[in-house]
Amino acid sequence: MLTMRYTHQQQTDLRLKHVNLEVHDNHTAHQTLGLSSRHLVVRRGRPFKVTMLLHGRVFNPQMETLIFTALLGGLSVEIPVMLSKDESISRWSAHIHPGERHSQSVTVHICSPAKAPVGLYDLQVHIVCLDGQRSFAIGSFVLLCNPWLQYDTVYIPFEDQRDEYVKNDFGFLYMGTPHNVISRPWSFGQYEQGILEICLNILQVSPQHSKDKQGDYLLRADPVYISRVVCAMVNCEDDRGVLKGNWSGNFKYGFNPMQWTGSADILKLWGRSNFSPVRYGQCWVFASVMCTVMRVLGIPSRVVTIFNSAHDTNGNLVIEEYYTNTGEKISMSKDSIWNFHVWVECWMSRPDLGPGFDGWQVLDPTPQEKSGGIFCCGPCPVKGIRKKRYDALYDAPFIYASVNADVVTVIVRDGLVLGRSVDTQRVGSHILTKNVGSDGPQSLTCAYKCNDSTHATCERATVQSLEVSLKIDKVPTMGENICLFITVTNRAKVPKVLKEHVNAQTKEYNGSPRGTFWEADKQLHIAPCAVLSVHHQIPYSEYENMLVGEGLLNVAVVIKDERTKERVLASEEFNIITPQISIEVIGGDNIQQKKEHSALVSFTNGFAMPLSSAVLTVEGSGLMEGKDQTKVYLLQPGQTIEKNVSFTPTTTGTKLLQASLAYNNSPTAIRSFHKVSVFA
Repeated sequence: MLTMRYTHQQQTDLRLKHVNLEVHDNHTAHQTLGLSSRHLVVRRGRPFKVTMLLHGRVFNPQMETLIFTALLGGLSVEIPVMLSKDESISRWSAHIHPGERHSQSVTVHICSPAKAPVGLYDLQVHIVCLDGQRSFAIGSFVLLCNPWLQYDTVYIPFEDQRDEYVKNDFGFLYMGTPHNVISRPWSFGQYEQGILEICLNILQVSPQHSKDKQGDYLLRADPVYISRVVCAMVNCEDDRGVLKGNWSGNFKYGFNPMQWTGSADILKLWGRSNFSPVRYGQCWVFASVMCTVMRVLGIPSRVVTIFNSAHDTNGNLVIEEYYTNTGEKISMSKDSIWNFHVWVECWMSRPDLGPGFDGWQVLDPTPQEKSGGIFCCGPCPVKGIRKKRYDALYDAPFIYASVNADVVTVIVRDGLVLGRSVDTQRVGSHILTKNVGSDGPQSLTCAYKCNDSTHATCERATVQSLEVSLKIDKVPTMGENICLFITVTNRAKVPKVLKEHVNAQTKEYNGSPRGTFWEADKQLHIAPCAVLSVHHQIPYSEYENMLVGEGLLNVAVVIKDERTKERVLASEEFNIITPQISIEVIGGDNIQQKKEHSALVSFTNGFAMPLSSAVLTVEGSGLMEGKDQTKVYLLQPGQTIEKNVSFTPTTTGTKLLQASLAYNNSPTAIRSFHKVSVFA
């Protein structure tokens, strides 16, 4: 209970002595337990109760009237307290239960409209008597969207989906390549101390709020508007946003994006720095932070990975990739294909688009192209992408190209085009998100893409007499040789003498090629209408110093007909499987809240080289405060590091214990996780 300060004369027949915001009961009823220890947090369209202890005499509704005022910035609404429940969901209402009308303790049930603006409200009560009116400021409350209410525009009809896309505070990001999908845990951290308040500050420091506070508050009733504001604010290109992007590989003045394991650290750092951008983020970091903010605000959200995602700068639905005549990939186009790209889907209705576009909407906070003059993207209905509705708001052409563009591969030498081929299936080949209620991935590819491939118009390759494919026998584990299998088919009725060039490069996940680290060439002879198989092996020694961590390889082969000069190219991209960190919870994975437990964390250096200046980090949202870090100055090949970590869970439910090993001769970190169930 809170003791009130009187704002008018204290000597009166009826005064307000105490008020109880019934925080625990309201949080339980509104599915907001754990979101804040500082504020009452409720959802729109559902009543919350406030109990007032009056002093002087018994409250008589025939003699006194109660009126509440809810204030959001400069906006205010008066809410007369009625003696019967108001069933309307389109206006604010308040009522007293019949049994509470003649008492010094009065409980009032206040309900906001289903489309009320979200934000931090101040609450006042006015006691109107025959001798005048007395007003009291009784506290504040945070109003969020309500995916449990069918009249709310973010209503999602299944309880397991609400648990997954609103309440779940951890998830999995999918990275790597379709050959070797890396499942990486991420702590969304919406229940960590202060995160809700920081998410509200994102709205408060936005340019939209600075330019027109009252207009911004009014528009916060619409999740479409909220999502565009948040999408732009997660990056800092136009505003005081949360994250600064960096794809240069030089992270001297900030954090390597691979180091982040959750959203809470990033949001807290942004809040502590007076809203200066946190350095640095890349696509999965931008998307994961946005997912946290949207879940906090009550809008169902999930992180989605598109494998072989196209970045189409000119909007022609064609991505051109260039190779030399020896199979080396080169940068000659502003367009690119990312091995994976991560964005967000948020669930909401779209009355601005008419029927047929409700449901999941794409939002991409990674700053790539401007939308309406600012770096944000979406919300664009997934259904609109599948239906090829390029006119659907917002940014449908760019998002459509991301999952549907054609890839034109061009072989060049000295500025001359030597060969050209088209692939209509590569872009958006796999689209994944975390499955509801489990740790595995769910495929969303069919939600985005039609069965036909008539989506783009471009120059098609002429009929060729040679056909070539390149495959790996299996995804290699660090330390193994890479086995390549090249198949050449001669469709002509004459024998051919061929020249083979094979090239292997390291690359960035966003499409930028690095230098060649291995190549081979040989002469081949193939009979008429024959199939020829060629095997190559890249020794581990050739790539051990090139790839540490989640490295990517691009391997290409160019086959040249020595007589006709016809050239055909095939390529393959894949990532290397890295060693794992072992995490074992002593006594089993079902653990008790507020009781100390321990885990044994160990890692064996399976690389052929020593790891120097390594840091082993163990953390877990809801399991331990802060991070447990151990420095390892040198870890020789075959050597093992072990660490016993103690932790005391503070919250119940499914939680993740995460471990990572970062070292100075690696651009990335080795990561593992272990899931535990915490009970009261």
